[in-house]
Amino acid sequence: MNIILFDHPDIRTSLLPFTYTRPEAGIRCGILTIREKWERMMPGDYSWLTENFLSGKFPQHKSNRNLYLNGCVLPDANLVNALQALKPNRLLVKDDFPIAFYGEVASYEELDLTGRLSAYEKLSFSHEFIAITHTYDIFVHNGAAVRSDFELITKGRKSMEISDPYTVVYGSENIFIEEGAVIRAAVLNAEKGVIYIGAHAEIGEGSVVRSGAGGTAICEHAVLSIGTKINGDTTVGPWGKVGGEVNNVVIFGYSNKAHDGFLGNSVVGEWCNFGADANTSNLTNNYKKIRLWHYGAHCFLDTGQQFCGLMMGDHSKCGINTMFNAGTVVRVSANIHGSGYPRNFIPSFSNGGAHGFVTYPVNQALKTADIVYKRRNKSLTDEDAAILKHIFEVTKKYRPA
Repeated sequence: MNIILFDHPDIRTSLLPFTYTRPEAGIRCGILTIREKWERMMPGDYSWLTENFLSGKFPQHKSNRNLYLNGCVLPDANLVNALQALKPNRLLVKDDFPIAFYGEVASYEELDLTGRLSAYEKLSFSHEFIAITHTYDIFVHNGAAVRSDFELITKGRKSMEISDPYTVVYGSENIFIEEGAVIRAAVLNAEKGVIYIGAHAEIGEGSVVRSGAGGTAICEHAVLSIGTKINGDTTVGPWGKVGGEVNNVVIFGYSNKAHDGFLGNSVVGEWCNFGADANTSNLTNNYKKIRLWHYGAHCFLDTGQQFCGLMMGDHSKCGINTMFNAGTVVRVSANIHGSGYPRNFIPSFSNGGAHGFVTYPVNQALKTADIVYKRRNKSLTDEDAAILKHIFEVTKKYRPA
């Protein structure tokens, strides 16, 4: 089956800044990215339908029969059954929300979902499912997604045993540890949910990892510094480094928050870095629902969430003792430093803090990104550089002249 994960134009805008650098299905929620979930649950040949500036890195591969699948939708058994029964010229919907259709789309600009909703025979999907339609959905649904991925990944397999005599475990039946993981003098509490520890992950001495009601995942090659406190429903993505206190956070991967400081109810992209004792508020003093910047509306909109911290796009970094207010959005490749609280909407390629911002030159950002990639034995490709240059150009209007 040839399956093409498409970006929904309106949802893609709602998921900025994370969809500046990846399609919707490249978002990590739970242990796996959305695409990785689908690949495990419904085998096929997968590719992407996304904006042109991303298509060099995330291309579309068409065949004579293509199933287009909404990239923000998390799979489950009911969805897989419905999709396998879907016939040509039918559109699977949930209350006019498009889930999937067969067809051929030349480019992202020609993706006319409104036209297909009126032209196709609609097949209504009656079950509930999870769709990631706003940035805060990523951490809100993360616990449930970890639990679902846990069952998918570990079914029929046996966890590595914990050999360290100084590690304390609660709810061992809800913990799965991949081969190569290293755990020393830690506390793992999975009495209420599940804990997944990926291959070659390291849990430092004195660390406490709790599952929360759903689950917590420390993915492959991730590292928890000594004395780290992981409260529930958190994901530390591949090669991430985390220290301090973290609660209900999703870190996509390759990002560092290795020192003390609090981060809660937040989402962090790839290649980000937090200086020592950087802190994020996730609750306002008046306990009101938190507002986040919405790119489509060009203003702050109510999230409906009482707890909401930081949304940090790829390649952004903050210095020591940085303080973020609740509901802060940091776009791509921003540098934040200095005392005081910076504004709660920080444009891409900005350099500064509470005292103000100037433009962070794209060539300088590319040099830094190249150094950071090499630290992880990776290379900044021409496609990566082209994406960052495009983001620099399209976000000029948000930066100081």
